[in-house]
Amino acid sequence: MTTKTGAELLVECLAIQKAKHIFGIPGESYLAVLDALHGHNSLEFKVARQEGGAAMMADAYGKLTGRPGICMVTRGPGATNASAGVHVAFQDSTPMILFIGQVARNQVDREAFQEIDYRRMFGQMAKWVAQIDDAARIPEYIARAYRVALSGRPGPVVLALPEDMLCDEVQVPDQLPGYIDRAHSAPSSQALDQFRDLVSAAKKPFLIVGGGGWSIAACDAAQDFAQNNGIPVGVSFRCQDYINNDHPNYAGHVGIGIDPGLAAKIKESDCLIVVGARLGEMTTSGYSLIESPIPSQKLIHVHAAPEEPGHVYQPDLAIACNHETAMQAFASLGLIRKDIDSDHVISARKNFEAFNTTVITSPGDVQMGEIIKYIDANTPDDVVITNGAGNYAIWHQRFLRFRGYRTQLAPTSGSMGYGLPAAVAAGLENPDRTVICFAGDGCFQMTCQEFSTAVQHGSNIKVIIVNNGMYGTIRMHQERDYPSRVSGTDIVNPDFVGMACAMGGHAELVTKTDQFAKAFQRMIDHNGPALIEIQIDPQALTPGKTLDDFRAGK
Repeated sequence: MTTKTGAELLVECLAIQKAKHIFGIPGESYLAVLDALHGHNSLEFKVARQEGGAAMMADAYGKLTGRPGICMVTRGPGATNASAGVHVAFQDSTPMILFIGQVARNQVDREAFQEIDYRRMFGQMAKWVAQIDDAARIPEYIARAYRVALSGRPGPVVLALPEDMLCDEVQVPDQLPGYIDRAHSAPSSQALDQFRDLVSAAKKPFLIVGGGGWSIAACDAAQDFAQNNGIPVGVSFRCQDYINNDHPNYAGHVGIGIDPGLAAKIKESDCLIVVGARLGEMTTSGYSLIESPIPSQKLIHVHAAPEEPGHVYQPDLAIACNHETAMQAFASLGLIRKDIDSDHVISARKNFEAFNTTVITSPGDVQMGEIIKYIDANTPDDVVITNGAGNYAIWHQRFLRFRGYRTQLAPTSGSMGYGLPAAVAAGLENPDRTVICFAGDGCFQMTCQEFSTAVQHGSNIKVIIVNNGMYGTIRMHQERDYPSRVSGTDIVNPDFVGMACAMGGHAELVTKTDQFAKAFQRMIDHNGPALIEIQIDPQALTPGKTLDDFRAGK
């Protein structure tokens, strides 16, 4: 037995779990932890600029590694700010642990300074919320937090840390709970037999993959299964990197603004195999792509959370299973379908190729379609692309190709401001990879201060701001539903180039398409955070429609 403070024990338990970064904002409520981190060899505290950004960094780390991203914030406003990232992690099924400094135990329930009951606050936003009142139980709580964050459908865990508890000295046993990895489950032999029967009988099956808890092995197995059995594959919202977009069976993105040809392929399928995706609003085009509650086609729904299949759509076969294990089991079945219609896959692929390569001329001096195609041709296959939310994302989601797992970091929750902190985390975790953040002018300003975080910690990120002087997505809906009645959607922007330079980065302005290539090369060559602001015509709302088109109801 040895004697440690609660803070020292917490840091030791995190180190045992191979935690690498703690993203956060310092607070007086957990100064003891910061002291315990002083000079630590393997665990670094990465100082962000706002708790929401720190929590989004932790989410991005969880997506990239499959391990819980760690975030630490102070009580009250620190916790409320961090809730933005916790919500992203919950909806994206990302493993994450948020530690919150809490008031001293003898002040609880007195509405002490910045006191909040976090069990109530995060109750519907996290898989588990608890408070550690006994320092001796820290190893138990940390081990359970990792297990919960990684098990079933991955997600966030929230642990409150009373500041006096962190200073308590406790006897610590020599052996602490060891490294915890994701638990595995496998489909039963009966489920595999039924799976084989349903797939072999199908004439036009279609595979949709998505959700959280994937791995490179799971993605490889999905590609093998699809190719062996002549099945086109679509990916759910923000999961375009799960299947190599150059793969002959890749059929496109089953998300917002779905290609009508892809939607038709899904509707005409006679067997839908859905692995990991929840079949929520974005993946089902507002629950219109698939009939509910009984789909018109056979439905096989595989999800790590047993309660998810049947949540909206009643499946013919429901399998609660780890996605990697499920896909490897399906791939191991080899050739299931004997009468494969090659035209089914070929036509789906041709449809994707046409949708992905047809660049439509848009209003103004900047053609975003051409710019995205240039980026696609001049970046490595392992480039990491991040974004938040906004119409600007439509361009790169349509015209970029994602060729490797975890080359896309984007929130299914539609959270603005996610792209920049996600890029910071990606640049820290993978310093040898190119990391590009796309952001709209409104999206960037949600977390723009994290550009300074990148400078401080040496995260070599590249940022492309698509500036149209408004909240484009909301303006699109506003013009469609309330034509010509503009209210609350215009933005007066700062000098983004000047802002980035003031923070210590390199930055340039692009106002014409032909200026972009050289500016992009200078940005990539710069050793450190860099930014390009692209000013586009407000009329260029989407690749296919202008602002006036929406106003006219076209």
